[in-house]
Amino acid sequence: MIVREYEKDEITVHRTPLLLMGGIVAISLALTASVSFGLFERQSVPAEARAAAGIKPDVERTLRFFDEADGTVRVEDGASAEVLARFGPGEGGFIRATVRSLVHQRRIRGEGPAVPFTLTRWENDTLTLSDPVTGRSVEVSSFGPDNRAVYANLLPAAVEPK
Repeated sequence: MIVREYEKDEITVHRTPLLLMGGIVAISLALTASVSFGLFERQSVPAEARAAAGIKPDVERTLRFFDEADGTVRVEDGASAEVLARFGPGEGGFIRATVRSLVHQRRIRGEGPAVPFTLTRWENDTLTLSDPVTGRSVEVSSFGPDNRAVYANLLPAAVEPK
């Protein structure tokens, strides 16, 4: 029978990983404290950041969104009622999600679909979908290039200067 001596099988942890983990914890606490004490801003509000940088709207279009009986979402120009796009069931998930969040805010306030939403491309090439009724907006460009492209296709084609 073999008798095992546990003192010889002692598990050790090297000092370097422990120091690195302690350093990560210390840096995290320092950054958290600096935000709490006001050395860094807590959040960036895109509208305020654009205003501070002097970024102006490049292209704007008003949009209306309609749910059809077959589950299709129809997107129309808010001024001309021109149909810009249709997203059948299983398509346009990002459009559906962003518009639902804005429509939900309207319903909470008892507002209806009378006023169209506004899609804005800014001079720095970011996109914002905003609701003038509630003041809420979605920074579309924050959700990646594929989702941004879905909304960018709803804007009028850029006119090249001559």
